[in-house]
Amino acid sequence: MISWLISHLALVVGFLLAALLVAQLIRQHRPPTATIAWLLLIIAFPYVGVPLFLLIGGRKVRKLSAHKKDIYLSANETLVSGRSSEIERLLSSYGIPPAIAGNRLQLQENGEQSFRALIHLIDEAARSISVCLFILHPDKVGQEVLNHLVSRARAGVRVCLLLDGVGSLHTQRNFLTPLAQAGGSFTFFMPVLHHPLRGRGNLRNHRKVVIADDRRLLAGGANVASEYMGPNFRPDRWRDLTFTLEGPAVKPYVEIFRYDWSFATGEWLAQSAHEPVSRKYGDAIVQVIPSGPDVPGDSLYDALLAAIFSSRHRLWIITPYFIPDEALSRALILAVHRGVDVRVLVPLHSNHRLADVAGRSYLRELQQEGARVLYYETGMVHAKVVLMDDDIAMLGSANIDMRSLLLNYEAAIFVYSAPEIRAVAAWMSALMEEARGKPGDVGAMTVWLESLARLLAPQL
Repeated sequence: MISWLISHLALVVGFLLAALLVAQLIRQHRPPTATIAWLLLIIAFPYVGVPLFLLIGGRKVRKLSAHKKDIYLSANETLVSGRSSEIERLLSSYGIPPAIAGNRLQLQENGEQSFRALIHLIDEAARSISVCLFILHPDKVGQEVLNHLVSRARAGVRVCLLLDGVGSLHTQRNFLTPLAQAGGSFTFFMPVLHHPLRGRGNLRNHRKVVIADDRRLLAGGANVASEYMGPNFRPDRWRDLTFTLEGPAVKPYVEIFRYDWSFATGEWLAQSAHEPVSRKYGDAIVQVIPSGPDVPGDSLYDALLAAIFSSRHRLWIITPYFIPDEALSRALILAVHRGVDVRVLVPLHSNHRLADVAGRSYLRELQQEGARVLYYETGMVHAKVVLMDDDIAMLGSANIDMRSLLLNYEAAIFVYSAPEIRAVAAWMSALMEEARGKPGDVGAMTVWLESLARLLAPQL
């Protein structure tokens, strides 16, 4: 009798909880495909769908991440570029400061260049080093980078290392202990086992940036591991792109790191003794765009969508995972029909097979409509780059998938200056020359699997 009552009570509680979650899903402003996918899972398999949604279903859930303050970047009016494009006006409506002039921007086009630039940045730091990474792998490259951080900490430089709890799951604390012993600090952003009121496990910090003295940085798509970078050439190394930035546009990155560090540690970092000064370092015009649960609205997603609709001549995309929603997919198709040169380059086989399967149907649709879909056969491409006409180049940590654009904590820059845009275009063009335009024929079973994976696409 007691067991029957317990079973009946569990059934009633489960039904009520599922009903509450369904009501919450309907009220949330999610893409329709994401809403339908969650509804099907909760209704058809409630004992799986309900706990899964409670664990990873959150996006901009303020009450569950109340300790993570929204990022509000301060504008330096004396360094504003003076231009006012439609994209900048859109971003300003989300509180994103306008583009900043007077910067020096340089691309690192392979893993060897990225590694050398990173080591140089660390070794030249005199006062502070702020590191935010999704992955710091405890391999040979990770060990060498850590050694340089330890050396600077021993020299009295303030070193703060922030790693994502899931991305760096295999990086044990004892690997990082030498940094703490040298006077540095390290912490994990939302560890796998964390207080339920300190955010959802589904929301990962995917930002990648290393800042020296609050005035120079390295950022982009690469993590610190042998497959991303290293001192010597490796034929199997992933193709990625990073950039170094020096000048006033570094300050927004500094502020983003302070917010992230404060959330992870409860400590608000003091300003460096020498912050970026109001002077000209170069001619690059850059706008820094954070996105994620700590930013009001979906600034990066909306800016990307608006840029696709406003493109006139070309729209080139390089991304490791291409899993758009219906709005982005349709915007790209309409751009093709307007005569825009739409190209999308992805690896033929990425490191996430399910992401490949989920994205293939979107890529075939684009190809059938007249876009150039290019597959890189000789290895993994991990770069995240978008080029819109000759007007904007987007660089940073965000993939063209819904996890990056709507779930993760990300950071990107929009570059508006012509020389830097030409450099990005040249790098993209060279990589596209190495790719081919057809993945091969697919059978009925593959099409069925792709359609099934497409339902899961919003969570990939």
